[in-house]
Amino acid sequence: MYQVRLLPHDVTFATDGEQTVLEAALNAGIAFPNRCQVGACAMCMCRKQQGEIRYQLEPMLTEKEQAEGWIFACQAMATSDLVLQLD
Repeated sequence: MYQVRLLPHDVTFATDGEQTVLEAALNAGIAFPNRCQVGACAMCMCRKQQGEIRYQLEPMLTEKEQAEGWIFACQAMATSDLVLQLD
């Protein structure tokens, strides 16, 4: 199990690393911005401050967005504890 901390609200929830970050947040009752849940709308994009993730299918992020830490929470699975910034 991994802990995910959402800033700026300082909310923490757990994920098993097999569900997406978005699924884990919603299952924990956290209001996480989302719409399509398939990586097309970008509503769930957030910035990874700390930790590691993996994707089953790589999302459509530019190299610049990836370098800046942007992730799609609906596609990302934690492989460590995470700190994410919702902007």
